[in-house]
Amino acid sequence: MSLGYDDVDFGAELPPTAPDVTLATVRRFTAAAGMTFGRFNAHDEARKEGLPGAIVPGIMSQGILVALIHRWAPRAVVRKIDTVFRAPISVDSHPVARGVVTDKNDETRTIEIDLTIQNEAKETRVVGTATVELP
Repeated sequence: MSLGYDDVDFGAELPPTAPDVTLATVRRFTAAAGMTFGRFNAHDEARKEGLPGAIVPGIMSQGILVALIHRWAPRAVVRKIDTVFRAPISVDSHPVARGVVTDKNDETRTIEIDLTIQNEAKETRVVGTATVELP
């Protein structure tokens, strides 16, 4: 079954997801994106920059949030995503991405989703909102 606008209720929670942010996965992402900076691809290089280890790039975090939306509603069209990066997500950590529907617009058949990515300590590292059109 494909999720449509009429199937979504205000306050609906998207099924959380635990994205793969292992060093191997982050390296594949950054190679494809042309972001081969040490802070993303090597723990020792990141430590030289004063970080605790390699970190997940911001655009990969946005991709994780968009993937969360598409797992929930595969036919959704993400019209806009806005994120705030409060703190880095560590490579080789175990973050969890979540979303909740916070508004519906019957005229445009769009919904607003609040998004977060938390680390293992349940610290919110990334927050955001998305405007999503559903069939």
